[in-house]
Amino acid sequence: MKERVSILDGNTFLVSDGRGNIEPSYDFPTGLFSFDTRFISTWILSLDGQLLHALSIDDSLSYKTRFFMVPGEPTHYLDAKVSVIRSRSIGGSFDEELTLLNHSEQEKEFRLRLEIGSDFADLFEIKHQREKKGSTTPTVEENALRLTYRREAFHREARVTSTAPAEVDSNGMTFRIRVPAHGEWTTRLHVATVIYGARGEDIRATLPLGGHRSASEIHAEQNALIERAPKLGCDCEPLAGAYRRSLNDLAALRYESITLGVRLVAAGLPWFMTLFGRDSMFTSLQALPFLPELVQPTILMLAGLQGSRIDDFRDEEPGKILHELRYGETAGFEEQPHSPYYGAADTSALFVILLDEYERWTGDAKLVHQLEYETRAALTWLDTYGDLLGTGYVWYMSRNPETGLPNQCWKDSPDSISYADGRMPDFPRATCELQGYAYDAKLRGARLARTHWNDPAYADRLEREAAALKERFNRDFWIPEREYYALALDPQGRHVDALTSNIGHLLWSGIVDESRAPAIAAHLLGPRLFSGWGVRTLADDQGRYNPIGYHVGTVWPFDNSIIAWGLWKYGFRDEAGRICESMLSASRYFDGRLPEAFAGYERGLTDYPVQYPTACSPQAWSAGTPLLLLRVMLGLEPQGEHLIIDPAVPPGMGRVELLDIPGRWGRVDALGRSRTAHDEHRGHRH
Repeated sequence: MKERVSILDGNTFLVSDGRGNIEPSYDFPTGLFSFDTRFISTWILSLDGQLLHALSIDDSLSYKTRFFMVPGEPTHYLDAKVSVIRSRSIGGSFDEELTLLNHSEQEKEFRLRLEIGSDFADLFEIKHQREKKGSTTPTVEENALRLTYRREAFHREARVTSTAPAEVDSNGMTFRIRVPAHGEWTTRLHVATVIYGARGEDIRATLPLGGHRSASEIHAEQNALIERAPKLGCDCEPLAGAYRRSLNDLAALRYESITLGVRLVAAGLPWFMTLFGRDSMFTSLQALPFLPELVQPTILMLAGLQGSRIDDFRDEEPGKILHELRYGETAGFEEQPHSPYYGAADTSALFVILLDEYERWTGDAKLVHQLEYETRAALTWLDTYGDLLGTGYVWYMSRNPETGLPNQCWKDSPDSISYADGRMPDFPRATCELQGYAYDAKLRGARLARTHWNDPAYADRLEREAAALKERFNRDFWIPEREYYALALDPQGRHVDALTSNIGHLLWSGIVDESRAPAIAAHLLGPRLFSGWGVRTLADDQGRYNPIGYHVGTVWPFDNSIIAWGLWKYGFRDEAGRICESMLSASRYFDGRLPEAFAGYERGLTDYPVQYPTACSPQAWSAGTPLLLLRVMLGLEPQGEHLIIDPAVPPGMGRVELLDIPGRWGRVDALGRSRTAHDEHRGHRH
């Protein structure tokens, strides 16, 4: 039986154990959460003093689950004469229906007990195991329990109601039930969560969806979104399953932003159920050819919250695009700088890249004109605040050494940037992929300036800067004796010489000299980096390598999708196809849902990819991975008024058809086949 079961609707979600119970935990965020606050931390069901065991769990839909349960442990199961069905759904609030069935030939009396409690913990308090500073007050009402939390003006509330009569106390509800022979009893429990604003009302009430939706409304909205996506026909079941799961998960991760009231995609359950600059933009890039309507709100939100001042606490600088936005107590009381936090050195370049890619696919010139100021500001940041040492590279060092992020690249854990021998460099650091993103952003900014802003002089300048950056980068980052690019430069300009997956991002950006691309491709698919299930974040002979270390040896699906895209761009079709095959093969062992990361063990060592213990699932840029891999396999690339189709379908995958692809050219179809029929379809245009 599953260790944990989750349901979600945007950033309102519930995580329970395999019995459907929630116990207070500061080890993992179990409970009912909304906008970074845990509203329910205890939810334990028992029958006549015994916990219940789930015989089966139906969790095929993201927003509802059913548990079929009997008393006691499975080892003691002997034709139970009573069973319980827990049916739950989520939609801003939480509903659970309890049905008790008497299977005996006699009328029976039962005592059903539900323990209820809340610590109103902030997600950061759980992550860092901090104690609460406010106080919680339980209030007993008729067939209801109200739990209220206050800390100065910070006010949250959860109210649990029952449709059946209940004995309510400050710790839960007791139901004394008499059920006839072969009869049943039912109650419906409703948990209303309230996020109080300054005016004493739920701040979600003014949002377009009002903060609360029924299961049928969620189902209808998600289906409508999925129906607008292209239709996939293929001979490969792992691809078909991963595609379906990706669309479902991206639909489920959508939430309403309190800040602007737009629909955004949360980054990942359970830790990252909010807007992340980097994650949200990469997810948008992955999903763009499939669900373009997800992308514009993200671009607008990031532009609206672009940095405009120097704020050391938040790592904010003019032109900088945010890293993370939080709504909880620790952000409100400035115990964490996430309101919003700007500690990322790649987001400003990625913003320009995403806007340009969005226009290439959709033809939405209006948005490009609307965001000209913000785009220029992001490009300016690269050459000013981003270039801390005045060397022409993007560097990072947090302005906030106490609560800011030390590493501000996508591998943002403390030990992720190291020399080959395991030592860590001083700050500031200039990681290689940051330079690639900056190079790509300048070229894309030049295109926007020339074609939309009527500023050819600015376009010429950006192109000259990009060319100079490429030349400088290939001189300073290349390690000749090892034939790969350094992970980073340290403050003295020396190579941080670890071999990592970051070099694959360089192919995606286009900053790699053509003559050096074959060596990079060989490293990426070589035994040190490629596990057989995917490219590891760190090569297995490096000092800090750990196959179950967060950024030092695990395999990240998102990372691999960008690497596959980069390989395709440089013409390495077979190599791109191998990564696509490895990721899709791995997805079979996760029921089609690729997690945030999994272990970097060699494929020959295990019959399946080993789970990373605290990986987010679903996670947005992992959900987007099969979409980008499908784009790579079909070789989809917008070129003005045309869509280029240049397939890289790996051997054995057979037919891959994507029908009704949306874009500026209307809606078109794409066809690819395994390598045996590859040449027949190369270079086809719509």
